[in-house]
Amino acid sequence: MMVNFQTMSEEMKKDFIRERIDHDNESGRFEGKVVTRFPPEPNGYLHIGHAKSICLNFGVAQEYQRGPCHLRFDDTNPAKEEQEYVDSIKEDVRWLGFDWNEQEFFASNYFDQLYGYAVQLIKKGHAYVCDISGDDWAEYRGVPTEPGKESPNRNRSIEENLTLFQKMKEGEFEEGAYVLRAKIDMTSPNLHLRDPALYRIKKASHHRTGEQWCIYPMYDFAHCLSDSIEEITHSLCTLEFEVHRPLYDWILDTLGVYHPQQIEFARLNLTYTVLSKRKLLQLVEEGHVESWDDPRMPTLSGLRRKGYTPAAIRQFCDTIGIAKRENTIELPLLEHALRSDLEQTASRAMVVFDPLKVVITNYDDTCASEISAPVHPADETRGTRTLPFTKELFIERADFMLDPPKKFFRLAPEKEVRLRNSYIIKCNDVIKNESGEISELHCTLDPETLGANPSDGRKVKGVIHWVSATSHLEIEARLYENLFLAERPDEVDEGASFTDHLNPDSLKVVTAYAEPSLGSATCGQNYQFERVGYFCPDNTSTPEQPVFNKTVNLKDSWGKKQS
Repeated sequence: MMVNFQTMSEEMKKDFIRERIDHDNESGRFEGKVVTRFPPEPNGYLHIGHAKSICLNFGVAQEYQRGPCHLRFDDTNPAKEEQEYVDSIKEDVRWLGFDWNEQEFFASNYFDQLYGYAVQLIKKGHAYVCDISGDDWAEYRGVPTEPGKESPNRNRSIEENLTLFQKMKEGEFEEGAYVLRAKIDMTSPNLHLRDPALYRIKKASHHRTGEQWCIYPMYDFAHCLSDSIEEITHSLCTLEFEVHRPLYDWILDTLGVYHPQQIEFARLNLTYTVLSKRKLLQLVEEGHVESWDDPRMPTLSGLRRKGYTPAAIRQFCDTIGIAKRENTIELPLLEHALRSDLEQTASRAMVVFDPLKVVITNYDDTCASEISAPVHPADETRGTRTLPFTKELFIERADFMLDPPKKFFRLAPEKEVRLRNSYIIKCNDVIKNESGEISELHCTLDPETLGANPSDGRKVKGVIHWVSATSHLEIEARLYENLFLAERPDEVDEGASFTDHLNPDSLKVVTAYAEPSLGSATCGQNYQFERVGYFCPDNTSTPEQPVFNKTVNLKDSWGKKQS
């Protein structure tokens, strides 16, 4: 069942999860408390899919107000984990607006305890040391419809297993020589219960424990026990962990330790996007994008650099709600949430991308040399900005036509148009260069029409933006489009790669001419370039070389589809 947050009251939100939590509370199982956790692996940057889990886990904890949401790093694979990823994850969670209130944990905090639990399983006869390699184990494990084949090591004595496991810990064996396996059921139709690996040898330096360990717990073993150690009440996981839940339960029940309740929900899939950390890393390493925070990436750092706001992402996560089946969300829905926020919060500015010179032939000392315009037209408290008005201006070339169609309400010969926040002008002459191209327009202004609401009440249908040709700011504008051309880039033919769907035109860099007020723009500010789209300063922008990233177009295709 899909939970649609758009049609729900606040009281009905998160019913999909709340129903399970309330049932547990009524049974007295968790004594009325709710403790959740967000448990990323620090092997990459967080992406928009993680935002859904962050909002859910922290949101449930905030809603019930009975316990915290822990931030726990499941750092059990030293070969792929780095402090850089830990730092970026913490920055992203805070940027989204959530705080773990010092409840910060690492699975590596529990390495001694996890090792002790593994020894307990060996002593109980529920785990054994196995020398079958990972590649060969696939043959032993078999397929769900037929029983697997038992390892010849399965019936080692407890004493031999304890000795071998101790030697694994002391570094006496090479990687791949041995693993510790749970002894469960080689006939189970659930392959995760066919003697899964619990520990493996990994001779790599850990970002926190250094060289202290050379064996590391597998994710399934460390995850459930970390939940237990922290007394998490509800372990909210994405749907692919549903088949892992019997193993989650078996480990905790066999050890007789505190047992959280695992609840699964569908992960986020987004059109024109890949959300696999492995594939995102491939994009970075192969140079298809600049970095993890490239504005074309679906990482939270990339979205932040592109100009997305925390409020927009939280709204998007609320809108898509919680599903119990896999589904793919349309990218325009995410952009719709962004536009809804930016329309209310983004400052306005005028920027011309394809300039056509306009000469005001009757410009004189009586004309305004500066125009006052609102920072935001719907919020007077935001104040005003000053625009230099000069004899020569730039307008967009597309805002003029020599022979316009009937419903073209912009500038044309002998036609009038209003310059936004300024005068009404009329085109009197069209000047062409030697190649026959239009090089400039000669226009006259009506001095009685200054401002958005002229005193004489005369109106024209067309309003266009402009900048001074002599007092403007030259900026670099980075125009981003979807990184992939295919709606579902993960769906590829045999022998093909998701990178075959990359958009070669996902980034276009152009020079544009902006009003001078943008010279004081700083990273983190959002702007609507009027009649063009939403932009923000890039984190490389400087006063000497301003750089702006296109966040999203003004056009809202998803919103129109819903109306």
